[in-house]
Amino acid sequence: MTGDDLGQKIYLSVCSRIFSWTTLILLLSGCSHDPSSVLVKELRLPPEVNSGSHIVRHGETLFSIAWLYSRDYKELAAINGIRSPYTIYPGQHVNLTASRYASRASGSSGKRIRTSSQSAAVKKAPTKISGKTAHSSKPLSWHWPANGKVVQAYSNDNGLNKGIDIGGKLGEPVNAAAAGEVVYAGSELAGYGKLIIMKHNNSYLSAYAHNKELLVREGDSVKAGQKIAEIGSTGTTEPKLHFEIRHNGKPVDPMRFLPER
Repeated sequence: MTGDDLGQKIYLSVCSRIFSWTTLILLLSGCSHDPSSVLVKELRLPPEVNSGSHIVRHGETLFSIAWLYSRDYKELAAINGIRSPYTIYPGQHVNLTASRYASRASGSSGKRIRTSSQSAAVKKAPTKISGKTAHSSKPLSWHWPANGKVVQAYSNDNGLNKGIDIGGKLGEPVNAAAAGEVVYAGSELAGYGKLIIMKHNNSYLSAYAHNKELLVREGDSVKAGQKIAEIGSTGTTEPKLHFEIRHNGKPVDPMRFLPER
């Protein structure tokens, strides 16, 4: 072996070690977790987070934060000492650690600003109904939120989809699946596009994602079957409605609740 060959062999060996260490460092850095920066890509099973804290950003509500981390809003409210109507403020720290000893959330500073998103244009005012609907003990009557075919089924067990995807064309109506109150309307949750979350009672919430237009605002009460949005492609690659139902913060298969058609 010549001197040149030996030198080249040593050079390649050193480069290989450097590459290996660099790869390892990048992998380790990718494992670090910052709960407040969880990104949802195409709604594919964002993780349930049971530790750390979330810093409230403008437009977020307690309901949207609980949705992001697959948690029950009532649990987060109890942990943080937040009472109904669950008002939170930008800069506030919402504790995600499930513990009865958790102290009241802190960190709210400066001028108090309502966190409800006002970014979505409202085309018409929704029909108002009694506030008792969202808190009634009467069994919910579920309706299909859109007329299209199911293009992707619920598959929470293998981490693919926490709800169902319903195909459609841009501008087609999105209807409330059951009567209730709008508790989030905005686009702050990455991967969901323009999103509506509705509270139907103390246990059930539903969500409508990828909308082109939102026709309701937070705090609005709506009837079952009322048009609340239009099908769009925000946060996705094709027009469709992503629809979810959650029971006490946990995703459930919407097909168990929707009527046959």
